[in-house]
Amino acid sequence: MICPSAQQQTISESSVLDISSCPITYYGQKYEKLYVNFTRRDIVMCFDKFYNPGNEGDCIMGSSPDKWRAVLSIVQADSFLERWIRNKTKTIQNSLRCSVQITMPINNLTMILNLFNFGTEAALSLEARGTGLVAVSLCSQNDTIDISGCRHSGTVYKPGTVTATLQTSGCGPLEYCQGNGMLASTCTVTGPTVIDVHGHMNSIQDRCAYSLFSTPLLPDFLVLGNFRDRRRKDVSFLDSVTLRVDGHDIHLEQGGRVQLDDSTLTLSSSPQLVHGVQLSKDQTGVTAELTNLNISVFFDGNTAQILLEGPAGSSVEGLCGNSSSSLSDLRLSEYSSTSCEMQYSEPADTTIDCTSVTERCNLLKEAPFSSCNTDIDPEPYITACTDTLCKYPAVDGLNCQFLKAYARACSLHNHTLDGWTSNTGCSSEAFCQDRTCSDHEFCGEKTVSGDTRCFCRAIFASKYQENNSLGDATVCKENSASLTLVGCLLEDKDINYSALQLNDPTCRGQVDELTHMVTFSFNSSNRCGTVVTTNNSYIIYKNTIRSQNYSDVITRKDQVQIDFSCVHSQPNINTATFRIRDWSVAQCITSGAWNYTLTIKAYTDAGRTQLVEWNSELQLNEKIWMVLKTDGLDGSMVSVVTDSCWATGKASPTSSPRHDLIINGCANPADPTVQVEENGLATSTYFSFNMFRFTGGSSDIFLHCQLHLCPKQGNNCIPTCNTPARVHRSASLTYEPEAPAFISVSWTY
Repeated sequence: MICPSAQQQTISESSVLDISSCPITYYGQKYEKLYVNFTRRDIVMCFDKFYNPGNEGDCIMGSSPDKWRAVLSIVQADSFLERWIRNKTKTIQNSLRCSVQITMPINNLTMILNLFNFGTEAALSLEARGTGLVAVSLCSQNDTIDISGCRHSGTVYKPGTVTATLQTSGCGPLEYCQGNGMLASTCTVTGPTVIDVHGHMNSIQDRCAYSLFSTPLLPDFLVLGNFRDRRRKDVSFLDSVTLRVDGHDIHLEQGGRVQLDDSTLTLSSSPQLVHGVQLSKDQTGVTAELTNLNISVFFDGNTAQILLEGPAGSSVEGLCGNSSSSLSDLRLSEYSSTSCEMQYSEPADTTIDCTSVTERCNLLKEAPFSSCNTDIDPEPYITACTDTLCKYPAVDGLNCQFLKAYARACSLHNHTLDGWTSNTGCSSEAFCQDRTCSDHEFCGEKTVSGDTRCFCRAIFASKYQENNSLGDATVCKENSASLTLVGCLLEDKDINYSALQLNDPTCRGQVDELTHMVTFSFNSSNRCGTVVTTNNSYIIYKNTIRSQNYSDVITRKDQVQIDFSCVHSQPNINTATFRIRDWSVAQCITSGAWNYTLTIKAYTDAGRTQLVEWNSELQLNEKIWMVLKTDGLDGSMVSVVTDSCWATGKASPTSSPRHDLIINGCANPADPTVQVEENGLATSTYFSFNMFRFTGGSSDIFLHCQLHLCPKQGNNCIPTCNTPARVHRSASLTYEPEAPAFISVSWTY
């Protein structure tokens, strides 16, 4: 009978078997040698030393074979055998790598002892081959048992054993028994890949936020990962990590920036306590620790690793816990954009050599990484590496990112991997440390020498690239215009924003330090060389963003000339008719992003203080003053000109009878009561006349006025009224009858 035991007493002759090609992890301890003792009655196989009754050891004891003869073989992995062992033990989770097989003749039978290598897990089985009745026992109901287990204070525990500090069903590929009674496990998130505490992989295809880790032991604590696009729209990367603690968000971002809600924290290598979390930062990245639960979260801007020790490791929920929940269940909408689930496709990058990439990724199975392979399975990291780099270019530190992630996971399991950085040409320091990019940017390699800068994310940049644009549309306001260019798009074209100017060389772009957007603007107080022109329908204010050395004889950089303009449209041809008792008349004119309001009001005094109200009584031949006023125009750049005003007996401005008050901007010489007091000087016009009515007709009188806008150049907009003939204006200011607007007012006697 063969029973696994951590301590047996027997004396035997000795021989040492080398099993380094297929090491066995026996109750949390890895062994590469097998010390075999034969005695008259027993065979004892110890892992750490020859068995001695006075010493403890890790040994397996059984009946001695005939003639003290046994054959050892190293057997390669077999998928059928792997499934069979998994089914037998119910606790093994890793992949079978190899097995140590010891064959012994006992009582005309062939007894085969198998030690199966599952990385950080192991199993033992015993089988007998021969004829007749065979009794085989492993001190268990099964002929195959899990010998992975764990240790505490020198005592071994079988899988499933419960102690005061440990509950485990065997150490997974990213778990190990520390020797202090606590199980430690690691979850790695790098690129689009999540490698959970059991070594299982998940790949994130969208740009949403997901729950990485939570535990019932701490209901108010959550670790989530935010995934975003970079150079390609169809590949996502872990972009930041957020710790939700007691209603507060601690954001770990690229460049080593850490924010508490909306405030940026300044960290150093000395831990800073923030809402129960110890935060620290060094050249490798940022670490957040919850010491009360032995949880630490590390993030270097590209890779996150969550180390769980003790009770926290036995109750992991989220993507790190091999959750049975679907990705959609773990997606956190409150931390995600509304369009984050949208899928994109892009043409394959034909410059990528997938064979070369695979060779690079497979370095994880070579020295010095191979010394860690039995504790940390390299296959998930290799798969993540090849899946990403066969589709996405090996830039921005990606050539080292997956190697670095594996090396750090090994270091958490007490493997130093001496020389791995020099062997691979990588650095242990965080990529893009202390470079802060905006939300629509990411940090990447500017040159092959390692210089970095902020690049536009692919999805953000695509809306500009589709229109061959470097920025947003012009923003036109009441007395100003501005154009904003995207800083990362300018850098893509090697354009230095500080070398750009408007027509006036003193007018330069202003960069927003948070968004890296560059804004050029002009207004009424600083026109920056703005050119004002007009056509039949619009007044156009135009300026140009140009290179500082645009007039140089030669240049070795692309020249920049970006025109932008705002327009005032002439008022549309609309007639609005109201009675005086309905207060003043107002008409809102919309000109793209420039809006202004045109009103007409009547007063009974020259000072224009006594407004004609709804209950005012006007007498025939009483003098009234009319004001046509605009709100929303810049009076230093444009004037309002009243071309004509006339009265009709019906609502239609073309009806009869008709009486003219203003003709061609001047008072009608046939009506001596009409006086034009101000016209074309500013954004309002004033005139007066004596009240009248049409004879023999309706008691309703409708007053109509036609106006247009005129760009100011000195006093060029003021009509000349020496003669009744129409005033001649320059060609650029020509008035066309269909361009101005009608505005009307009426009253009833």
